[in-house]
Amino acid sequence: MAKRSLKAALLTLVMMMSLLSGCYHGTYEAEEFVEGGTFEFEHGIPVGTWYHFSGRIDATNESALAAANITANFTENNTPYFTQGSYFGIGMTTFEPTIGITSADNLYISSWGNGPAGSTAVVQCSGLIEMQNLSDYSCINTYDPLLPVANSNDPYIYVDKWTDRIMKFDMHALLGMTVEWSDDEGGSYTPPTVATSVYSVQDHQTITSAPYPAALHDTTWVFCINGNAPHPLCSTSFDGGNTWSPEVSGAPLTCGSGGLTAHLEGGPDGNFYRGNIGCSGEGYSIYRSTNGGFTWTEHPLPTSESGTANTWNAEEAQVAIDDDNNVHALWMGADNMPYYSYSRNQGDSWSDAMMVAPPTYLSGTGFPVITAGASGKVAIGYVGDSGNDTWNGYMTIITDAFAENPLMTTVRINAADDPIDTTADCGYNRCGGLGDFLDMGVDQHGRPWFGLSHNIAGDIGIFATIIDGPALRGEGPTLNSMPFGGNQTL
Repeated sequence: MAKRSLKAALLTLVMMMSLLSGCYHGTYEAEEFVEGGTFEFEHGIPVGTWYHFSGRIDATNESALAAANITANFTENNTPYFTQGSYFGIGMTTFEPTIGITSADNLYISSWGNGPAGSTAVVQCSGLIEMQNLSDYSCINTYDPLLPVANSNDPYIYVDKWTDRIMKFDMHALLGMTVEWSDDEGGSYTPPTVATSVYSVQDHQTITSAPYPAALHDTTWVFCINGNAPHPLCSTSFDGGNTWSPEVSGAPLTCGSGGLTAHLEGGPDGNFYRGNIGCSGEGYSIYRSTNGGFTWTEHPLPTSESGTANTWNAEEAQVAIDDDNNVHALWMGADNMPYYSYSRNQGDSWSDAMMVAPPTYLSGTGFPVITAGASGKVAIGYVGDSGNDTWNGYMTIITDAFAENPLMTTVRINAADDPIDTTADCGYNRCGGLGDFLDMGVDQHGRPWFGLSHNIAGDIGIFATIIDGPALRGEGPTLNSMPFGGNQTL
């Protein structure tokens, strides 16, 4: 016990000296060391970081592992790393934030109403990826055409992962959509192109790209909307967004899933995926297109044990595709907790469902979103109520989803005294700048980014990430350490 107390004292002294010298970037309070090598990190385990297995089983507690009959195998990609989270403000408000990342290491996020003439801004944050000091990053609006498109009811931006094209996709009062794009990091934008069919209401749009063979562009583009059909309607562009096919059923013709689809995702093999309620009206399914979005097949998720949530944003199942074409899915269960499953055969079969919330008291979660990097490396984002409607942001990192017992590392991205919202049932409803949905991505260095809103600060857009932790792609096993952000960046 004396050894443990001495280590804790030394840790406190080291952290104080490092903060004064500017060498130690993180400022979260650290817990005492866990005796034994696996979780005995140099700086301890930060408050707000949990290492666990599916079903809230504490990976640092040998008694909990024995009770769950889990033999932990912390080797290769399933190794635990010192990890902590934080966030960085963009200096502007947001609503239903969508994000994108270019190979020039710029981050982009939508900002409703803050562009010219009140249009949706496309905010570029440069210097944020791999920064060493908070002064290294700045955020500006790049959308400034001579004739800006009127503000969108559902702002949406997307960055093509293969060409870096920034697509600005606006829905206008349920009547139709326009697209504009930039191929020079937001330096200029094309005039708007109409991307709609006149025979249907247009709402809750989502757009993506994939290297499916196209005629006049390196990638094929697909969007889907909630229209006048019992399932989503989708349209395709083979020329980078200039022209669009008539809208077709985004599911089998007899499907009764409803039209509210989650974010579309394109895979390296050219397939397209999206998720929502199953065609029977029950459970969740991932829908796949192998022909550029013209026809779609249903692939039910393993929801028999989790059930499905009965909340505002529970119509959708989120999907992500990793660099090796593995498919990763996320949904909300009947207990309002996030559940995850993967497929290694394009959605034809799925792993058992895994509940990914950490071993701490969360009465419920909402606004789930998922992204993926290298094979089997996944990041999951959501908001959670830690008690009395104290809503925080959380990220769960899985570095070996295909392990027998995947280790999950969950971080709270805000400090305990800095929640993003305290509204009753925020995670179950439309809630401030969170709107209907959030968004995630992984940069080329393997750092995950989570776009959301700090509602208490006035719906300020924030980029959340892990400032220390494992890389989800790239050369090294860990990321470069970044400085702590938090409410000082708001």
